[in-house]
Amino acid sequence: MAQNTPSTLNKNLIILHFTVFVWGFTGILGALITISAVQLVWFRVLIAFLSLFLYFKFNKTDFKVDRKTLIKLVFTGAIVGGHWILFFAAIKLSTVAVTLVCLSSITLFTAIFEPIINKKSISKLEILAGLLIITGIVLIFKFEGRYTKGIITGLASAVCASLFSIINSRQVQKVQAPVIAFYELSGAFVWISIYLFITSGYTRAMLLKPADIGYLVLLGTVCTSLAYVAGVSVMRELSAFRVALITNLEPVYGIILSFIFFGDINKMTLGFWGGALLILSTIFLYPVARKQITQRKSRA
Repeated sequence: MAQNTPSTLNKNLIILHFTVFVWGFTGILGALITISAVQLVWFRVLIAFLSLFLYFKFNKTDFKVDRKTLIKLVFTGAIVGGHWILFFAAIKLSTVAVTLVCLSSITLFTAIFEPIINKKSISKLEILAGLLIITGIVLIFKFEGRYTKGIITGLASAVCASLFSIINSRQVQKVQAPVIAFYELSGAFVWISIYLFITSGYTRAMLLKPADIGYLVLLGTVCTSLAYVAGVSVMRELSAFRVALITNLEPVYGIILSFIFFGDINKMTLGFWGGALLILSTIFLYPVARKQITQRKSRA
């Protein structure tokens, strides 16, 4: 990870928070777009990687990578595509609010997977944060039984998001963020195209309504290519776990937006709010606890 200063750290934190707000809006667009989750993601990654290709050509950017890196990025694209398909499927199986809260479990899965993949010691604080998030998810499961399929799908989406975040935190040390985004999104497009071909998914159901076209362009450019590049670039300065933790603010922005657009507040039980409050409190309190531990160690 690059050596960072307070100014570069703050800059990257601001970029990440803005990116997470944009991601919070993707749930709204996913609910508004009428096609299936797989078809939606196919159009999303198509628009995203084409917009990045035009960006490279316009700026005369060299985006060539060696074969080994290309293979890694294309296969990571399969995980990215899987995450988005599961994410939008969860929205259609439950609500935007439920899906976004389930996505908060990224922190838990990152706390488990990052030490294994990066071969580093397990943080007791990260495990504690993960356990609190599990408790919050259990509360939501108990009181939102009608959305069980959506919750399970949302958790599976979080597993995929955790894995590709950890992989990207390593790749970004060697490859520029826009290049990573281009090849991963291209990979996602290829894998989803193969899936649609095998399952005879290219049907009239993929014909878009005028409103869907506008939503997909916004989703593919601002909410995907731009936000994806920004989200990957900050990993030069921030750990995968910290990125995952701040990414968990996506439910805050997304739930507020879902209240505005869909009135989801009337559909949620007290159990949902109890679980959501526990999860979001963990997100906000973790940095405070980590700072105090660091200060104690520096005094010792």
